[in-house]
Amino acid sequence: MIYRIFVEKKNNLQAKKIKDDLKNLLKINVADLREVIRYDVEGLEEEQLLPAIGSVFSEPPVDNVYREEMAFGPEYKVFAIAYLTGQYDQRADSAAQCVQLLTIDKRPLVKCARVIAVSGVTDAELSAIKKHLINPVESEEVSLEKPLSLAHVAQDAVDVKEVEGFISMTAQDIMAYHNKMGFAMSVADLVFVRDYFKNEGRNPTETEIKVIDTYWSDHCRHTTFATEIKNITVRSDNPHIQKALDLYTDLFDELYAGRTDKYRCFMDIATIAVKKLKKIGRLENLDVSDEINACSICVDVVLDGKPEKYLIMFKNETHNHPTEIEPFGGAATCLGGAIRDPLSGRTYVYQAMRITGAADPREKLEDTLPGKLPQRVITRTAAAGFSSYGNQIGLATGQVDEVYAPGYKAKRLETGFVVGGAKRDMVYREKPAAGDIVILLGGETGRDGCGGATGSSKAHNVESVHTCGAEVQKGNALTERKL
Repeated sequence: MIYRIFVEKKNNLQAKKIKDDLKNLLKINVADLREVIRYDVEGLEEEQLLPAIGSVFSEPPVDNVYREEMAFGPEYKVFAIAYLTGQYDQRADSAAQCVQLLTIDKRPLVKCARVIAVSGVTDAELSAIKKHLINPVESEEVSLEKPLSLAHVAQDAVDVKEVEGFISMTAQDIMAYHNKMGFAMSVADLVFVRDYFKNEGRNPTETEIKVIDTYWSDHCRHTTFATEIKNITVRSDNPHIQKALDLYTDLFDELYAGRTDKYRCFMDIATIAVKKLKKIGRLENLDVSDEINACSICVDVVLDGKPEKYLIMFKNETHNHPTEIEPFGGAATCLGGAIRDPLSGRTYVYQAMRITGAADPREKLEDTLPGKLPQRVITRTAAAGFSSYGNQIGLATGQVDEVYAPGYKAKRLETGFVVGGAKRDMVYREKPAAGDIVILLGGETGRDGCGGATGSSKAHNVESVHTCGAEVQKGNALTERKL
């Protein structure tokens, strides 16, 4: 049996905020607006549900609760919004966990939706309100009727077949296949893959090509930063830019003398100064290891009068594309992704910094680029996502700085930086070997599967916001904190 519960704040500040946004952004004067959280619950007995209503699903002093049906007056137009199927919903997940703790029984199935009721609007204004509130990348309008079941029916996996005729594809065939599959890698990359498998004398499976596409994407390999730079012309009158370029050229010739495997690129420009400092002995405290993800330094920390050997780790992550198309989840997992890498090295992350870039968030709604979210929506929702994740995992964020410039209208800048620390003897340095057992530990991944990481490497158009749903992660801060 499915139980339905409606919960509405007695003093609903969120509803007032939505109403103000509609007035200021859309120029729609709503007579009244109500926002109600709807829970559908399956897998409980009536006697288990009753105590959960007042302790999990609602707070009696501040909430009004309605069972099964909630009547709105005839003057209201009503619709419901929920996350796309498979998209992680923290509210529903937390409610299910809390009910299980309460009942000491199996975990129920819980689905959440936001019910919006507005009065004093035309049908055209209602459509504009829905478009404003529903981001198709992550959510959709759902039925007001109760479903027959909340359970997902998993499809049986089929054996992955090889891509027939791949190694004999012509240039036109490769281009057609590239367009059909929506790869992040270029057509030239796909030709290279074809020739590789031609030398092996076999067709690859679709999974093999998808994995190559993922690991060759900017998200995983920084393809753009690794592009070879052959000619640079400095157009600026600032003399320091030319001096910096000359210094880089001299360092490149000095550090890579006789090496044919190195070439000039943005990634090398970013890292060459550290290599020079290391060569002249100025980085004695640098922790050198095979893992080059989060930078680590060795420090002596005095605790209770005793010196302790510690590692301090620094990590940053960009989440420009995910935050552009789904600001809350994109900014949240920007911070979560930065936390994850030091965490995997047994390091406690304790400090963060956030630097972002946006166009003018005060711009008029009609000035929004086609296929884009308004700058105001991106800016405010991303800030909420970052703070939500950081607060849940218990992270102190010091510097928070947003830069406003017209260039960020094409693509937002979203970066998160973290600092972590651990005793040196807590960090194990071992290499994987054949026969090792691999354990995958964590939360459900939701909709973002194989290929989810390649979205930020693709060229986008006005339709992308409708097709990028599987390219957005919904981070589970509570599970990460448990880890």
